[in-house]
Amino acid sequence: IDFVTIVTPNSTHLEIAKAFLEAGVNVMCEKPMTMDLASARELRDIVKKSGRAFALNHNYTGYPMVKQAKHMVRQGELGKVNKIVVEYPQGWLSGFLRGEEGAIRPWRMDPKLSGASCCMGDIGTHAENLARYVTGLEIEELCADVSAFIPDNKLDDDGNVLVHWKGGVRGVLFASQISTGEENGLNIRVYGTELGIRWFQENPNYLYVKDPSGFNKVLSRGNPQVLCEAANKGSRLPFGHPDGFIEAVANIYLAFFDDVRAVLDGKPVPRNPDSDHPTVDDGVVGMAFIETVLESAGSRAKWTRMKA
Repeated sequence: IDFVTIVTPNSTHLEIAKAFLEAGVNVMCEKPMTMDLASARELRDIVKKSGRAFALNHNYTGYPMVKQAKHMVRQGELGKVNKIVVEYPQGWLSGFLRGEEGAIRPWRMDPKLSGASCCMGDIGTHAENLARYVTGLEIEELCADVSAFIPDNKLDDDGNVLVHWKGGVRGVLFASQISTGEENGLNIRVYGTELGIRWFQENPNYLYVKDPSGFNKVLSRGNPQVLCEAANKGSRLPFGHPDGFIEAVANIYLAFFDDVRAVLDGKPVPRNPDSDHPTVDDGVVGMAFIETVLESAGSRAKWTRMKA
């Protein structure tokens, strides 16, 4: 076995990952990585001790135009970043609000399988990871409000977060699974002193660039003359031939396979701090985000420091 993919409920991730890593098998794991922050830190130690490759499937960072957005921010094309708005509205749980018969209560709503959060754990972590991937910024503190609109739901199905990122950057993150009519509306806006950018997951082949002069432009995937190396590497088809969700997932796997090949060749796992696939460290940050959001939501304090 060269590697395994863990796509089971959250409650089983640590046990399965530990067993395979200690047996010398590389691991790709679904997010959120574990049930809580303490378990995430434990798994991080196991990964580092094992010397095996480990990746976390925050798949939306695999889109070529997300990589282009990251490139533009990191190259300073936006100027100084001041504001980030990242949203993830879904409506797949809204049927419970209408009392629809036959609605299936998914395992993500069961705290024994999901952990302490449903919505913020399932898709809020995607929003946090996307913002951090594009901008390179860590959350410093946040002020969160989470809700359970579905009757008898023990976990959150909606969350709204004011965020202070490091460096004085301000913004908003919201995630919802009861936004009626929404499908999979993950999107991000980043505003700097020179330019703003917008990317929409449901229209992923385009990156919208906002110019204060009024000459706004749209960058399209598959144009090697104008896009960065990472965006071009992540593209398979010519422009006008849409890449999509599956290809983005495949890009995460391809980056992971570079690490797997190194291990199979008897080399150490590359320790690239700017790796193009999510790592065990991203999993720890995700669990810290979930616990900080829930702590903030249950507190009367205005701001809650991000857990380390």
